[in-house]
Amino acid sequence: MDDQQLELGIRPLSARSVVLSLLLGAHPPELPVSDLVRSVEPFGVSDATLRVALTRMVAAGDLERTDSTYRLSDRLRQRQLHQDEAIRPQTVPWSGEWELAIITATGRSAAERSELRSMLTSLRLAELREGVWLRPANLERAWPQQVDAVAQRLTARPDKADADLVSTLWELDSWADTGRKLLQAFVTTDAPDRRFVIAAATVRHLLTDPALPKPLMPVGWPADRLRDVYDDYRAELTALAR
Repeated sequence: MDDQQLELGIRPLSARSVVLSLLLGAHPPELPVSDLVRSVEPFGVSDATLRVALTRMVAAGDLERTDSTYRLSDRLRQRQLHQDEAIRPQTVPWSGEWELAIITATGRSAAERSELRSMLTSLRLAELREGVWLRPANLERAWPQQVDAVAQRLTARPDKADADLVSTLWELDSWADTGRKLLQAFVTTDAPDRRFVIAAATVRHLLTDPALPKPLMPVGWPADRLRDVYDDYRAELTALAR
């Protein structure tokens, strides 16, 4: 794998990752084994390798099997729901207010702190200083109970200029640069396996989009183009699988 692939978050294919990507993109998230066999072939996954992967994924609780059909487990169906919502976050008109989460709980383990950081990041909040997370209040989404249990949620209008605060919290130039490189890689690649891993990297990148309100969004922000390209590819992949 070259340096640019690593920079873009492109990872090698495995049978498990191919199956999960196919099912996470399917609605409902289930496919007969015959469709899976046909779908994974362009990505260099053999019939035998696929069947070993399916057996292991059922044992691990990733998949459920009914006769000759495999579907995502309840846990991964929840992941699919959250991923679908996160790829296209629900926005609301921005009034100029910011939402804050102030961590008030103490005495948490390193694992608990790490899990909390992941939850706050998935809410598209950024950390201003230790224990203080915030973002423009333009998103509509549910907050995990685990966050509400340890944090005080507030809204405020910062004294600092909004654009300056945004540039402090997010590396926007770097995000946009990677997004444009992913777009370029997608439109210039025909190889099925290569397009597949670029699509997976695109999903991971979109999950980190700060989803800023338009007045704070840099000119030429590539997130919507990435979403459209991914949606087209997912439709193409689902048609192939079915």
